[in-house]
Amino acid sequence: MHSFRKTFPLILVCLVALSAAAFGQTPSPTPTPSDEGGTSKVFEVRLPVTVTMGKKELVSGMTRGDFAVFEDGVRQEITYFSDEKTNPPVFVGVLMDTSPSTAGKLKFEKEAARNFIYTVTRLRKDKAAFMTFDHEIKLLQDFTDKLDLLDKAVDKVNKTGSQTALYDAIWEFCDEKMRNVPGRRVLVIITDGDDTYSRAVLADAIDIAQRTETTVFAISTKAGFLGTVPGVEMGMDRDSGDKALNKLCEETGGDVFYTGDMLELERSFTKISKELRSQYIITYKPSDQTLNGRVRKVEVKFTDPKKAKEYKIRTKSSYRAVKDSLR
Repeated sequence: MHSFRKTFPLILVCLVALSAAAFGQTPSPTPTPSDEGGTSKVFEVRLPVTVTMGKKELVSGMTRGDFAVFEDGVRQEITYFSDEKTNPPVFVGVLMDTSPSTAGKLKFEKEAARNFIYTVTRLRKDKAAFMTFDHEIKLLQDFTDKLDLLDKAVDKVNKTGSQTALYDAIWEFCDEKMRNVPGRRVLVIITDGDDTYSRAVLADAIDIAQRTETTVFAISTKAGFLGTVPGVEMGMDRDSGDKALNKLCEETGGDVFYTGDMLELERSFTKISKELRSQYIITYKPSDQTLNGRVRKVEVKFTDPKKAKEYKIRTKSSYRAVKDSLR
């Protein structure tokens, strides 16, 4: 894999130029006849939607008519809906932090990651990939449904690097691997530290995840497995790094988990796996087809006021209308 650090500045310059030229994203391009006899692109936005009772219990059995989608306050046309029985396959990338502070946790994290991959990858349907990041970013296994290859990739992790290039890893994986996969795109990040080495910043990581329709889940192991940080209660945001993880997940429709021991780490993976099984996928065609780089606010609501009182909806809250090429 080529070096991301050498190409990111050029990529960033190109993105700025494209935005200045008022181009926009086409998350799900569909050719349609134009008035001039040619073809024009209609872009659609895909939303992974999670419904819960309270904060934990996942709710199934919802139908297309239960949901209404609003963009910048204007109700939109839903063009596609699927549930746990009809959802497209999952393409999940597992990104593991191998910076110096993870040295004493690698054995536990590897075992938990391996178990998660086994659980989340349904035979002959879903695919997983495995990447590590420290001062270097290494794709150890591209998307595959062959568990023996993923097993070998996890086993290869046996040493740590010198820094934490989290945002660069997110950018590279989403841009190079998530862009063209034919299914739901999910990124699961295992990390115990703040970003210390990336050229990209948090806003870049959020932007590329949104543009490639990637839902990000993160597991913070900062508390470690040998006791929690003094004065800190496990399960709570502790510092700017944890708050950044929370923002990254919230704005892409995912969630963040804070673990203090091996059992909590396993539980976090189990929660993510169950959520992916019970998600609803909603696609809508924005009434405003202008591609001008503007950030648009997205909200999914229940059409039944009673359901709105009883259940909660989680999905991504915005996207930037920039031209992009997705499958």
